[in-house]
Amino acid sequence: MDHSAHHTAHRTGTAHDQATRQAHAGRTGHERDGVTWAAAAKATLHCLTGCAIGEILGMVIGTALMWGNVPTMVLAIALAFLFGYSFTLFAVRKAGLDFRAAVKVALTADTVSIAVMELVDNGIIALVPGALDAHLSDALFWTALLGGFAVAFVITTPVNKWMIGRGKGHAVVHAYH
Repeated sequence: MDHSAHHTAHRTGTAHDQATRQAHAGRTGHERDGVTWAAAAKATLHCLTGCAIGEILGMVIGTALMWGNVPTMVLAIALAFLFGYSFTLFAVRKAGLDFRAAVKVALTADTVSIAVMELVDNGIIALVPGALDAHLSDALFWTALLGGFAVAFVITTPVNKWMIGRGKGHAVVHAYH
């Protein structure tokens, strides 16, 4: 037995006490700074993929049913959240979480990221002249939509980096990989 470690533990408290204090104090500055832009971009791309699938599907359905702009956008946003959450839900279920716990992790991991993305990309679509009235066969529709996704990615990546650095957002999912 290494007695120096034993004596050090008595002087500074038990290892369990130290771990508990660190957990309650949050992450250290070093860990926060250790979040890479690549990790943040990967988390953002993960959310963006689900959002894009849901949003495009919503736009296609709303357009096919000849709905107006508002109901189509509401459907697209709802499906963006549904698909965005489902990607995380399936991943953490595969890692062994029960359904209820998996839903909680997905909501915790993705809500802010998806909300920022949806706000940005739908805001861009709404602001581009003629984009809301463009049809699926119009280049303007796809240009505004894809441009909105690109801008949303650029804006959401720093948000995800900040959240992951504080043990929130996609950092919650990393415990299950």
